[in-house]
Amino acid sequence: MMESMNGAVELGLLYALMALGVYITFRILDFPDLTVDGSFTTGGAIAAIMIANGYSPLLACVAAFAGGLAAGACTGLLHTKGKVNGLLSGILMMIALYSINMRIMGKPNISLLGADTMFTSISPIAVGFIVVILFKLLLDGFLHTDLGLSLRATGDNARMIRSFGANTDNTTILGISLSNGLVALSGALIAQHSGFADISMGIGMIVIGLASVIIGEAIFGARSVFRATLAAVLGSIVYRIVVALALRVEWLDASDLKLITAIIVIIALVLPSVQRSIRQKATAKRRSAELTARAVQLNKGGGR
Repeated sequence: MMESMNGAVELGLLYALMALGVYITFRILDFPDLTVDGSFTTGGAIAAIMIANGYSPLLACVAAFAGGLAAGACTGLLHTKGKVNGLLSGILMMIALYSINMRIMGKPNISLLGADTMFTSISPIAVGFIVVILFKLLLDGFLHTDLGLSLRATGDNARMIRSFGANTDNTTILGISLSNGLVALSGALIAQHSGFADISMGIGMIVIGLASVIIGEAIFGARSVFRATLAAVLGSIVYRIVVALALRVEWLDASDLKLITAIIVIIALVLPSVQRSIRQKATAKRRSAELTARAVQLNKGGGR
């Protein structure tokens, strides 16, 4: 049991970078970016092919991050300059990245068994913790700069921020690029942790990222930038722990992972609405009781 939980925390930390990336597009920009499924594989492919050819794992991660930035920039350009619908631009880039990733890898699967990776001499939890905390704090700091505030304002009210002279096209491209850079870096770390990169390793990543963000916000809240990014990180860990516990149920198989993911996302989406409804009913009931008590007091006073 402890080994299973340890593995869940490891994966949660490594996938937390992807959750931070999804948070940028999903929450800050309010942009439905499906590029994630392709850019995650791009990061894994770039890292795997470089490590397999003898390059430093750290350099491979930097190159993977750059590859994700480029993929995100293409999606942003399609949407802002090409005037393509946001959802469609992400889908188009995701499809294009499948062929690009195959070109990068040269074959559907690259093994890293026996190769030096980021986890050769350091435990995955230590690497994941250091990398995630570093990028979380950097992201928090960036979102409090003038450019970061412009990025946040673009997602809140693009028309208003344009009236102040800001170029929302540039901030949108920047946000989508940064998001996919983090996603690709997560893919690079996952490929090194798993010992291989596969052409299909990114399928369903957007759902996992959304699940992490939504679960984190539902449990830990998102009243500030610091708390929101922390919620995304912790949500990723909680998601992996829930999946690990679910897979220990005897009648569930590993093939049921996608079903478990969908159920978790549904619960995370519905739960806030249920909680809000319960609070509203409780408030209405309390007000009704207060009004009734006041009416009784007035009647007693009138009787005297």
